Amino acid sequence: MSLFFLVIPSFCLFCYSCDRCVHQSKVAYFSSASVLLSGACGYGNLAIGFNGGRLAAAVPKLYNNGAGCGACYQIRCKDPKICSKHGTTVMVTDLNTNNQTDFVISSRAFMAMAIEGKAKDVLKLGIADVEYKRVPCDYKGKNLAVRVDESSQKPYYLAISIFYQGGQTEIVSVDVAQVGSSNWNFLTRNHGAIWDTSRVPSGALQFRFVVTAGYDGKWIWAKSVLPSDWKMGVIYDTGVQITDIAQEGCSPCDDGSWKT
Repeated sequence: MSLFFLVIPSFCLFCYSCDRCVHQSKVAYFSSASVLLSGACGYGNLAIGFNGGRLAAAVPKLYNNGAGCGACYQIRCKDPKICSKHGTTVMVTDLNTNNQTDFVISSRAFMAMAIEGKAKDVLKLGIADVEYKRVPCDYKGKNLAVRVDESSQKPYYLAISIFYQGGQTEIVSVDVAQVGSSNWNFLTRNHGAIWDTSRVPSGALQFRFVVTAGYDGKWIWAKSVLPSDWKMGVIYDTGVQITDIAQEGCSPCDDGSWKT
């Protein structure tokens, strides 16, 4: 597939918290991963297969009205007797409304912060003191994918969710057009990673995404994604992937290093 980039001006649309900095916080865990399957990002039961089941619900400032869905964070607990230096990497699939912790993560992710043989000891902490930072997501050969949501009603209404978003960016805009056409219609973020439109072009569909990149943003153009006979519940490969790392337009981190 072809990939097209267009640098666009910077707006407050791209102003968000310095999540690449190292932050000090606390993390709790869900005793059952099934809680995360009904998460606010809208991934549903498919979420359990993401990132080896190392999933997270993030506080509103990181969830960012759904723009933070799919973001990856490296988290490590602080007790050197039971916690590893590398910790674990989690993927955001839900919103955490508990203001006592920045994340509530799956028990699998919580135990993954431990050094070998100490997973149960880490789990006994219940709530752990941690430090975390945002890191690029790497899906190892997978392209960005679009899943047609079951709520879609062809040909009047199209809702999609976006899977396997690589890099360290946020998708801030999505457009759709018939393949070969320059008549683009915008989609609106319904919630989480779900985008929708009631202006559905006919035929096979192409998409273009605006993602945060550097201090600005750029278009990523997937020229042929949905076939003319697209179906609800099916995941379609866009043929493109995001590898950019966005730069925050805010004050420098007080200490961006990951101390060992």
